Amino acid sequence: MQNRSKKIIQTSIIGIITNLGLVAMKAVVGLFANSISIIMDAINNLSDALSSVITIVGTKLSQKKPDAKHPYGHGRVEYITSLIISIIILVAGSAAIIESILNIITPAEVNFTIYSVILIGIAVLVKVGLGLFFRYRGKKLNSEALKGSGLDALFDALLSLATLISIVVFLVWKVNIEGYIGVIIGIFMIKSGIDVLRTSLSSIIGERTSKETAEAIKKLVCQNPQVLGAYDLIVNNYGPERGIGSIHIEVNDKLTAKEIHPLTRKIAHQVYEKFGIIMTIGIYASNSSDSEIIKIKEAIRKEVLSHPTIKQMHGFYCDQELKTVSFDVIVDFKDKEASKLIEEIKKNLGNAFPDYHFVIVEDKDFSD
Repeated sequence: MQNRSKKIIQTSIIGIITNLGLVAMKAVVGLFANSISIIMDAINNLSDALSSVITIVGTKLSQKKPDAKHPYGHGRVEYITSLIISIIILVAGSAAIIESILNIITPAEVNFTIYSVILIGIAVLVKVGLGLFFRYRGKKLNSEALKGSGLDALFDALLSLATLISIVVFLVWKVNIEGYIGVIIGIFMIKSGIDVLRTSLSSIIGERTSKETAEAIKKLVCQNPQVLGAYDLIVNNYGPERGIGSIHIEVNDKLTAKEIHPLTRKIAHQVYEKFGIIMTIGIYASNSSDSEIIKIKEAIRKEVLSHPTIKQMHGFYCDQELKTVSFDVIVDFKDKEASKLIEEIKKNLGNAFPDYHFVIVEDKDFSD
């Protein structure tokens, strides 16, 4: 975790230094050429440097130790950081559009030279390299803030490229088109900001566990020979690589507490070591060895899974002495009448097995 934060900060510092260098260069070129687009490009690079500063501050704050008010740590600060960066992208895109429209209405007299072409061309290459570097580090370190900054840098490169094209067009045909190109690039920047904003808000609200992660966790848990199945996986995310969750494992009902205790401890340790998730382990007892119980279970499974919105049935247990059957079902989120469906299943099973009482628990599908 500390190594991850260190690399995020190192990447952000590289971004700050690079962007400040571009700001100085573009400001000089823009002032000498009297080009509003180059000056706006310089201001945009200054906002990128600010984004990197915000990333560093957010990363530092996310590393604060848990306290009484925030017992799960401060990892979600990183999501707030990417939210702020998305707002910066939206503001920069809006400013680019406004200034470009003003430039179209009242074109400024510009004074471009071949040196302007060379310097802006270098700026494009630098921005592309920086954007790809940020995106690579963002994916590798699972940092939405770096991904957002990388995307912003790539759009900045397009903005600089548009400025470069407008300079060339002016030098060759004496036509000033930088305002029109600026509007187009500004629109793309706003779309980029909205995408980053949507991702940030989704992370803050709380997303479901990815299918790949859920399958990997269940596979790891089921590698233990005493585990007959893994269900009801829930992971609450408190920042990148910080999670607290729970899972139910199915074991033979003949196992004793003395045998179950080291098993659950072992599983919790395995999951934490590989995924960084603090996991609580629940138990389902399986008594499906009796032929009569197997017959009842299969008949119940056939009835339950005949309903298309039922995604899974698990946690089955039949108590023949109390004449009680209990199990859990996962109902698709699309089914808005889940409680009515469960009552219908209970009624059908009651008719098929009048001697038994049925307890059906509705589980939420927290993982793909």
